[in-house]
Amino acid sequence: METSQKLAGKVALITGGNSGIGLATAQRFVAEGAYVFITGRRQAELDAALQTLGGQAFAIQGDVSNLGDLDRVIATIREQKGTLDVLFANAGIAEFAPLEGVTEAQYDRQFDINVKGTFFTVQKALPLLPDGAAIVLMASIVGSKGYEANSVYSATKAAIRSLARTFTTDLKARRIRVNTISPGPIETPAFNAVLDTPEKMAAFKAQMVSGVPLGRMGDADEIAKAVVFLASDDSSYVAGVELFVDGGTAQV
Repeated sequence: METSQKLAGKVALITGGNSGIGLATAQRFVAEGAYVFITGRRQAELDAALQTLGGQAFAIQGDVSNLGDLDRVIATIREQKGTLDVLFANAGIAEFAPLEGVTEAQYDRQFDINVKGTFFTVQKALPLLPDGAAIVLMASIVGSKGYEANSVYSATKAAIRSLARTFTTDLKARRIRVNTISPGPIETPAFNAVLDTPEKMAAFKAQMVSGVPLGRMGDADEIAKAVVFLASDDSSYVAGVELFVDGGTAQV
């Protein structure tokens, strides 16, 4: 992995860093010189991720929708490093259902993890963030497009894009840059588990790819490289934006 140490000496937190885009970004961050804390709900996946990441990473089991877990994550970072230069609020879930089939539990679960979890991850990290720190929020093209059976998930991602704007103004006195990353269809374990049979997944992927001008799915490392840009001084005059990494899907 070619790198240029863009995050040398930085301390980073990636929520949902145990698989998919979060893990790919953690690998990039470590390669760029950062010490990385990752969180996830499943200990076995965290343990496997640490085997991949090596000695420049530390895993903390926790659920971002649980404020007690978030307090424990921040306390651990404070004890071990005392500061936090980069926050990638990545943890999230997606559940799809037609409008008439959405349950209250599905609604609550997605808003609790995706929106409440993102909001309070940022709020609770603020005391550790120095002036000039970088925050990246995980949104999605679904916040801008009206896909069928996506109503609740899409609404959570539109909310996250809004948070990047308001956080930017709330934190302007501290020069903390807050930006959003919005992926298109990306090959990840979570994406590949959306439907229950390989045949359904193949048809779903074909449908998604048909709407991508570049004609293919993206991979997690392509998102990770964009997050490195937003986390590093390469984007020192970028604040409040939504960076689409989607093969053109939401752009044309």
